[in-house]
Amino acid sequence: MESSRRYGQYTMNQESTTTRVMEKPPFDRSISQDSLDELSMEDYWIELENIKKSSENRQEDQEVVVVKEPDEGELEEEWLKEAGLSNLFGESAGDPQESMVFLSTLTRTQAAAVQKRVETVSQTLRKKNKQYQIPDVRDIFAQQRESKETAPDDTESQSLRTNENKYQGRDDQTSNLVGEEKLIPPEETPAPETDINLEVSFAEQALNQKESSKEKIQKSKGNDATLPSFRLPKDKTGTTRIGDLAPQDMKKVCHLALIELTALYDVLGIELKQQKAVKIKTRDSGLFCIPLTVLLEQDQRKVLGTRIPLIFQKLISRIEEGGLETEGLLRIPGAAIRIKNLCQELEAKFYEGTFNWESVKQHDAASLLKLFIRELPQPLLSVEYLKAFQAVQTLPTKKQQLQALNLLVILLPDANRDTLKALLEFLQRVIDNKEKNKMTVMNVAMVMAPNLFMCHALGLKSSEQREFVMAAGTANTMHLLIKYQKLLWTIPKFIVNQVRKQNTENHKKDKRAMKKLLKKMAYDREKYEKQDKSTNDADVPQGVIRVQAPHLSKVSMAIQLTEELKASDVLARFLSQESGVAQTFKKGEVFLYEIGGNIGERCLDDDTYMKDLYQLNPNAEWVIKSKPL
Repeated sequence: MESSRRYGQYTMNQESTTTRVMEKPPFDRSISQDSLDELSMEDYWIELENIKKSSENRQEDQEVVVVKEPDEGELEEEWLKEAGLSNLFGESAGDPQESMVFLSTLTRTQAAAVQKRVETVSQTLRKKNKQYQIPDVRDIFAQQRESKETAPDDTESQSLRTNENKYQGRDDQTSNLVGEEKLIPPEETPAPETDINLEVSFAEQALNQKESSKEKIQKSKGNDATLPSFRLPKDKTGTTRIGDLAPQDMKKVCHLALIELTALYDVLGIELKQQKAVKIKTRDSGLFCIPLTVLLEQDQRKVLGTRIPLIFQKLISRIEEGGLETEGLLRIPGAAIRIKNLCQELEAKFYEGTFNWESVKQHDAASLLKLFIRELPQPLLSVEYLKAFQAVQTLPTKKQQLQALNLLVILLPDANRDTLKALLEFLQRVIDNKEKNKMTVMNVAMVMAPNLFMCHALGLKSSEQREFVMAAGTANTMHLLIKYQKLLWTIPKFIVNQVRKQNTENHKKDKRAMKKLLKKMAYDREKYEKQDKSTNDADVPQGVIRVQAPHLSKVSMAIQLTEELKASDVLARFLSQESGVAQTFKKGEVFLYEIGGNIGERCLDDDTYMKDLYQLNPNAEWVIKSKPL
């Protein structure tokens, strides 16, 4: 038990196992491939040794998080619940029509992923002779196909369709493949940049590539510098980032992200198994070994709206106060005894505000930051998805690894995602000073990977080759997380479009129900339709939008749409009206929102072309306001 506690172990068995630290396996060029350099892995193994030494001085007892091995069909049943499809089966089974709208928006690969899980659950429930309703998967998907065939082909639906061939070939022609245990290319050589396609389902792209490619996918060899570097494409309707959508739409995004991730892994022939942590007793106050949600609850009593643990923020701040140019930052450990004493002192004095931060050396603060991450009762990458993060290294192409990471970041709980973002942004600032501190992205990835990924790896009985591949693979994934964090915190356009389509179909369904109700109540149906039609068109000429700004001096303005008009231009017009005492808001404090129509609420980025977005969502309202806490 104690040993598991030492290394932040999250055991996969019902009984806790003694953790062992991996000794550095003998270097084998056949394992590593040509680009893997023995010296480049040195930081990884040294970090493991440092973790071992540090943990020997941390003797407090803590329960090990036990990950329950699910029974047959239980995993798929849980998956369907997470995907928002629990009403298809079990005690909560209802009219499958409720899920028809959702299912009608799925791609062929997403539908196949759902169908596969429904079939497994159906078979399992029949074996167990469950008395409650068991869906016939053929009925469910027959209804889905029927609804697609009979759906009216209206203009709004047309505007939401994505062109699956728009990018076809562009990404795939570049042969952006990387071996699963291959490491980061030399940083000195700039790689060619290519846009990553966010408009077409990732699983559909993988399937299209499989179907169109007659040649076998070959692992890239030779000079890694030829691999493309991906960038975020420009989208005229605006890039949607995590945090831009209303909670009700974000919930739909998470459902779709889980289905899409599963579909992608299915297409590539990789098993995706979610884990489930058994609830255990944990401390309900303190700083270290505290669940993130509990820590944030106590922090929010001190600072309203805190989204990242205060101790985490303070440790990063202390490291930065010492200067990010310090050589070996994050790599050189603090003294283990000193770290133990600092932990005890922080636990006693941090919230009282009496802790002397001047006494904390920079390398000690870095060691405390890594210790905080390791000693979370559940991993920062979450128990549910840690194995999926580890499996990213097995995906055949760099593009697919990024796509999977994008979906996994979306699926993380808010507290985990926000803390991970703060960590990655800090790591990038360290790397920005690599000329002085000698910490390249490769060095930082090597040092941080054991702290985020080793939880399961240390408890596995595996060959030296597997250990080496795991080390190289997780370091590679860590590198992608750091380098592409802006891209990874973007919600793919195809998922946003699916949410828009769901909302459109739900509005139609609600409108049909309302008309039916009105007819029953003998109301004038024509009067209702006329009122409904004129609601959004009142007093606004064609090609003009009315923007509301209730908190600014100029509370409303009619704005003519042009081809070049951007969200930033609309904001600038309103803010230019602010002056003197009335100037309560500045640029960066208020944002233009798209509200209603086929979206709940969406914060627009500055480069959104308003005419293009208006065509996508003609029934939206446009409001300038600040972001909620």
